[in-house]
Amino acid sequence: MLPGLAYFLLFHYGALVGNVIAAKEYVPFDGLWGSPWVGVDNFRRMFEDGAFWDAVLNTVWIAVLQLVFYFPVPLGLALLLHSLTWSSVRRLVQSVAYLPHFISWVIVVALFQQLLGDTGLLNSSLDGMGLSTVDVIGNPDAFRPLVVAQVVWKDAGWGTIIFLAALAQVDEQQYEAAAIDGAGPWRRFWHVTLPAIRPVIVLLLIMRLGDILSVGFEQMLLQRDAVGPEAAEIIDTFVYYQGIVGGDYGFAAAAGLFKGVVGALLVYAANKVAHRLGEQGVYK
Repeated sequence: MLPGLAYFLLFHYGALVGNVIAAKEYVPFDGLWGSPWVGVDNFRRMFEDGAFWDAVLNTVWIAVLQLVFYFPVPLGLALLLHSLTWSSVRRLVQSVAYLPHFISWVIVVALFQQLLGDTGLLNSSLDGMGLSTVDVIGNPDAFRPLVVAQVVWKDAGWGTIIFLAALAQVDEQQYEAAAIDGAGPWRRFWHVTLPAIRPVIVLLLIMRLGDILSVGFEQMLLQRDAVGPEAAEIIDTFVYYQGIVGGDYGFAAAAGLFKGVVGALLVYAANKVAHRLGEQGVYK
């Protein structure tokens, strides 16, 4: 466990010390402690910056869409695979489904551009049939559904692994007893399957809420120029352009710290709700 423990201590807990620059006018040449203190000025600027709140709003919109449309897909796919009687077919479908998880976002975005871009396969086919073309990749109004579709395609198969592991623990005798009592497929799902995997669903939902403001830095950065910052700017890209590109490190650190605090509060609140519902949650 020591290498893994050292990794988290150094790159996660140790890095928390760097949050002090959120209260400084950080200058790399002066160092972490040599830079002058500015108190809450960075936070005051952040809360008064309209571009920051636009990034927060975009982040929340995309996060909610991903939570609503992506989160149920791995569960549905796991139930479908679990119902297959041919193990060879199940393994084949599962392998094909979670293979996109190992493809980088650079390749994923390039694939979608080749399919849905201005000169992609879709528009080439429409143009060949004499129909008007559609620019899905460069359309800001279609950006949110597009990024949700990309996440579903890339990670839904990988998310089924956890649900399949939970479904494998359900006692088959419970299904047989429910079927003997006259329960159909829907009632067996509602009264046998769902209660058995509910702790896993609650656990994953809590973890997802804690990470809800992280909606894919690489995915957004790669497509930001195509649709503009009004549609694709999120908190992570805002921090990147303010800090790394613009050199305003203290201001960027304040925005990043705001995101981390909100995520921690969401995990705490969701865990409390889980306890009230009788679930264990992330911690007791």
